[in-house]
Amino acid sequence: MAKLKITLIKSLIGHPERQRITVRTLGLTKVSRSVIHEDTPQIRGMINKVAHLLKVEEAGASDPQT
Repeated sequence: MAKLKITLIKSLIGHPERQRITVRTLGLTKVSRSVIHEDTPQIRGMINKVAHLLKVEEAGASDPQT
């Protein structure tokens, strides 16, 4: 299964609590931090809810965390 590299690019200040919870659930705590997740429908749904705060890339073989 494919993996996604998700990076928080905008601050959560001033955004609704539900969006903050979604970003924390993805494992992101600070701006410019990245996490790797499997590409599942559940993760895609969370990404779609807060897409304006994130940068999403497909994690390639060159990434050390894969």
